[in-house]
Amino acid sequence: MNCPDEIQLDLDNGIDRKQLATLRGRYLQINAGRLQRAMAGLPSRQQQVLTVLPVLFHVNHPLLPGYVSSMTPAGICDFEPSGDQVFEAQRLARAFSYKARDNTSARSIDGLFLIGSLGTLAQAEDSDIDVWVCHTSDLEHEALESLQRKCQLLETWAASQGADTHFFLIDTQAFAQGQRTGQLGTDDCGTTQHYLLLDEFYRTALWLAGRTPLWWLVPPDQECAYPAYAQALLAKRFVRPGEALDLGHLAQIPGHEFIGAGLWQLFKGIDAPHKSLLKLLLAEAYASEYPTVRCLSLDYKQAVFANQLDLDRLDPYVMVYRRIERYLIQRGELARLELVRRSLYLKVNGKLSEQGRAEGWQRRLLRSLTDAWGWGGAQLAMLDGRPGWGVHQVTLERRERVAELSRSYRFLVQFARAHDATSRADLRELSLLGRRLQAAFERRADKVEILQGDRACDLAEQTVTLAQSPSRRAPGSHPWALYSGNLHGHEMELANPIKRCWHLVELLVWAHCNGVIDSHTRLALHPGISDLKEPELQGLLASLQQLIVLPLLAVSEVRLLQPSAADDVLLLINVGIDPLPHHRELDILLTTERTDSLSYGGLRENLVLTVDQVTISSWNEVLVHRYDGEHALMRCLRDFINLPKQASGWPNVRAHCFAQHRAQAISQRVAELFQTARQLHEQEAPGRYLVQVAHQVHVLEWLGGKVVLTSLDDHDALLAFLGQARSTYSPVYLDANALADTDVGLVLEQARRDCVQVFYRLFDNWAELYVLDECNALWHERVPLQDEPHLLLPLQRFLASVLRRREAQVPYGARQAARLGIVYAQLLGSGSGRARGLEQRAAPDAGNAQPYYDVQAMLHADADGATHVTLFCEEQEFSELDHGPSLYGVVARKIIAQRRNAGQYRCYITDLDVSGLLDGHHATTQVHLNYKRTLEQALNEGLRQVLASQA
Repeated sequence: MNCPDEIQLDLDNGIDRKQLATLRGRYLQINAGRLQRAMAGLPSRQQQVLTVLPVLFHVNHPLLPGYVSSMTPAGICDFEPSGDQVFEAQRLARAFSYKARDNTSARSIDGLFLIGSLGTLAQAEDSDIDVWVCHTSDLEHEALESLQRKCQLLETWAASQGADTHFFLIDTQAFAQGQRTGQLGTDDCGTTQHYLLLDEFYRTALWLAGRTPLWWLVPPDQECAYPAYAQALLAKRFVRPGEALDLGHLAQIPGHEFIGAGLWQLFKGIDAPHKSLLKLLLAEAYASEYPTVRCLSLDYKQAVFANQLDLDRLDPYVMVYRRIERYLIQRGELARLELVRRSLYLKVNGKLSEQGRAEGWQRRLLRSLTDAWGWGGAQLAMLDGRPGWGVHQVTLERRERVAELSRSYRFLVQFARAHDATSRADLRELSLLGRRLQAAFERRADKVEILQGDRACDLAEQTVTLAQSPSRRAPGSHPWALYSGNLHGHEMELANPIKRCWHLVELLVWAHCNGVIDSHTRLALHPGISDLKEPELQGLLASLQQLIVLPLLAVSEVRLLQPSAADDVLLLINVGIDPLPHHRELDILLTTERTDSLSYGGLRENLVLTVDQVTISSWNEVLVHRYDGEHALMRCLRDFINLPKQASGWPNVRAHCFAQHRAQAISQRVAELFQTARQLHEQEAPGRYLVQVAHQVHVLEWLGGKVVLTSLDDHDALLAFLGQARSTYSPVYLDANALADTDVGLVLEQARRDCVQVFYRLFDNWAELYVLDECNALWHERVPLQDEPHLLLPLQRFLASVLRRREAQVPYGARQAARLGIVYAQLLGSGSGRARGLEQRAAPDAGNAQPYYDVQAMLHADADGATHVTLFCEEQEFSELDHGPSLYGVVARKIIAQRRNAGQYRCYITDLDVSGLLDGHHATTQVHLNYKRTLEQALNEGLRQVLASQA
């Protein structure tokens, strides 16, 4: 049954213009009531801003705020200022006098509207003033820029009056066609939604001046026929052309808008959780009705047509709540409904439990809602005490809110998949939203949880207790706990800690980021089994406050469009650990003068025992990771080098140590290590970086853009690693004290490209041979020493044959470029320690040497991958096929038979062919030398057995 006062408009039977006037009057009645409510909630200076705004857009006057030039678009259609408005303008500029514009002058502003929470249940003292400046579509680019500049100047002026005001230029005709150019931000949803934004406009907008919406006059049941109906109203002159503006209709909402709206509300929810949760659930409720969605604005219009003009019932926030309430009750999700109610109450911030406050319309309306919800005084007092909530309550609220946001997000994603609803969404803006949400809410190993974005609660403690104690649930571990107040042993056993963490730095970072510990907090320390002292604790907190400056700034779009990368890194070394206990320090100092913190004293102590790495990412994520154990520092360095880096370069790295002994030397040594790694990382071919820590050598190797760590416990393992064949030249870099007392370190320091380097050191009856090949692989062999010529000549002959084979495999014209030199150097020194230096030597001269016997080896692989050897001695072939396991003994007898004397000097391979193993690839000198050594060991073992049998 229709309401007696309900207006029925029927184009076919004719429309009474009086009905249209009555209908428009109803909207203006609601508008006046809401505007009065809005004004009542604003201070007088902000009231002045709202009153005078239409005049400032209606005229260009150099004495009024916002003046740019006389050519700036101005003039509001169908508007003449009231006496109050002119009076307020004259209060701003006494010399201002208003002159009515003639009807022939251009009027570029279609209308001014407020949109948002003003005049609603949720209006607060700090509510923004969002203004839509609807303008004609015929403005040129320069005119639009001038109007935009005027808006910016007016925002600045309004801010000086205490009004946080934002202006949005709306091209009326373009907007009606769904065209928007706004950029996504905290005040603009960009292009992610149009119809839902229009829905919000129609049900919340407060008209200030200009034309009124044509949408007001189209009956709700004609929304699907809106274009034809609106055109008929204009064509038949039921509505004068200059009387209404047309922003479009809400007959149908595309599915992709629910995704855009949902993601944007998730984005807004980072800083304004309660309002966003309401809007997010409204979008979910709308989406559940898709494709036959009935917007709240249509409910609002239906109420106006039915002359149901109660301001409380039509309050935008009440309407949103009622729709969500109906949706959740239908689904039986009462726990979610209770969260919605709390969010609405906290958004309104009415503090109903406080006595003596003025009982305005907002408190009256809010109280009627809470009474209907059955909330008692305890519930209201708990919510009103939110600014003083403790960490546990804030944590619980955050987790419930994040769970709800995540649940709604999953619903929207499922909706998108079911209806293919993301095809038209702006991918760039959606990607930005997704990344911002990920940065704020994603749980990740080592990521510090930030409890709140809006900072509504003050979590700062006046006094806290930091205590380390044994864990009952994890025997052998000693976690840290943070308590409120100054507690002692038995008190801590009974108290519930604010936070527990396995390690101190993680706990301190969490407490700092969430404001639990600030510059005024007093700390009581119970260090447990740690060596932590008050000065170290204060140093740790100061370094964290310097690294993490609160509040964290908003992340720019430029950074969000790039992957998250390390921005600032703080390395905290030996937290709560003294690396030099008093009973050992004197012994270490007396035994040596070695002062390297990584290999300190005669016992070669590594003074870096733990590293706590605190990282601020380019997305403002705070990460904490602890390294301990014997490889702590090198694992930290490896992982740091492998962190994603920003395009702008290496992150800022700081190292601090606050331990009692050698703190400065330790932090400086670590900083130097990371600085060297940075310099190597920035080179085109960084190669291998050797660092000695205590008795171990650690190798950081750049492979395919990633750094791999190899830790070597002994000298032989190091030689084996350095002896691995390389396909290209790989430089080796030594840390300041790496291999400082070994011949290997001296050899590696001499590395050169494009040559084969031979180093040898002579002892009484043996010698050390080192070869750095053309790819900087190190070959080593310890051999018996007869004399220097017998040591070097066989090697020279072998290397010369290898290089000849290499040159034969390249085109004739490229031989010169491919030719490698062979250079020799003797390591000098007779003792067992590192050589005192080296001297270059000429290549051994074979001209005056005794004739030698050629022993050539040829290797090939069969179909099963097994390697077979054929030896040629003085052109006579000896193969495994003929001699089997006795091959090397047979060849040894042949060599002995050719010798003038049967001395036990070594047999040598003088030439080697490995092409049968390489499948067309080239073998480096290192590969040849390794096969040479293996074959010579077998041949000389055969020689020993033959000589033994002849003895």
